[in-house]
Amino acid sequence: MAGLTSSTIGRKYAMALSALFLLIFLILHLTTNLLSVLNRDAFNTASDFMGYNPFVQFLMQPILGFAVFFHFIMGFVLEIKNRNARPVKYAANNPSVNSSWMSRNMIISGAVVLAFLALHFYDFWWHEINYKYVEGIAPDAERFWPELHEKFADIWRVALYVIAFVLLGLHLAHGFQSSFQSIGAIHPKYTPVINAFGKWYSVLIPAGFIFIAIFHFVTQS
Repeated sequence: MAGLTSSTIGRKYAMALSALFLLIFLILHLTTNLLSVLNRDAFNTASDFMGYNPFVQFLMQPILGFAVFFHFIMGFVLEIKNRNARPVKYAANNPSVNSSWMSRNMIISGAVVLAFLALHFYDFWWHEINYKYVEGIAPDAERFWPELHEKFADIWRVALYVIAFVLLGLHLAHGFQSSFQSIGAIHPKYTPVINAFGKWYSVLIPAGFIFIAIFHFVTQS
């Protein structure tokens, strides 16, 4: 790991790999949460399985947490080093022409998404830790849907989720293709396909999560 993160290229490669892992996780996470809209019992079953499965809880969950932490730390490190490497901004440089707004502000969108993750962890992850390990309440396979539904009763929380996922979409729009470029996955035939898939991914994934939040808000009894 030290060798992989000791150079700029190595850090970009490591960050890209963590990003690809998180891209796969987002698909799985969205799929599970869409069950809360389609079938209440199926969502409870899936959530109960993941919530008490040792493989998920004690292996996959720590790996996910490390990937999130590592990705954001590498992002900040690369941003700082890139800025230090360009101490002088030439008057002739026109950022709006040379790069997209999103590519120049990945650190901003990333910071907002990170702040949102803190809220998300508080809403769900910390609640699970408290439920299972602090209070030691007996397992209840029917509790997951009502708990999720209740979280979106307040308009302010729904608004925060919507804003965060819009920014996540912008972050993904640049980050998706950038991840493949960082690992050298560039080919005249396949790169346009990857870029097109990335654009659809950056729209559909956030839109799916936004839909779930709004659905639970408008169906409050």
